[in-house]
Amino acid sequence: MARTIQGKLDARGSRFAIVISRFNSLISERLLSGALDALERHGASPDDITVVWVPGSFEIPTIAKKLALSQKYDAVVCLGALIRGETPHFDHLSSAVTKELGQIGLEAGIPVINGVLTCNTMEQAVDRAGLKTGNKGFDASMAAIEMIELIKQL
Repeated sequence: MARTIQGKLDARGSRFAIVISRFNSLISERLLSGALDALERHGASPDDITVVWVPGSFEIPTIAKKLALSQKYDAVVCLGALIRGETPHFDHLSSAVTKELGQIGLEAGIPVINGVLTCNTMEQAVDRAGLKTGNKGFDASMAAIEMIELIKQL
């Protein structure tokens, strides 16, 4: 039988950084609430969680990289909301943020979880921040917990 490796959902003893965008704070605050709820439900100590607010989603990768490379954290969870407007600005930002967060995780060797919503409307963002489709902040923290545990096993 093949050896199977699976992450456990146990945050005890792990250290988390959350980088969160102040822009679209109505959404960001809900995402943060969900992220903290997931961490605490799965045993993370409040003392092992650091929350860093940045002006907007475009600034998230800069701080995420600093935190990821600091070797003080086992995972970095990135939260924010980019909402499509009337110009191509949304397309440029969402592409840059997504690409940069992926690169940071590879470079640092720790999970850098992309919980930055990319939505066409404010309604979609609200739905993903705790209404109809759950809370993507919660989901991002769950992914961080599981990834930390997988890395420990490898």
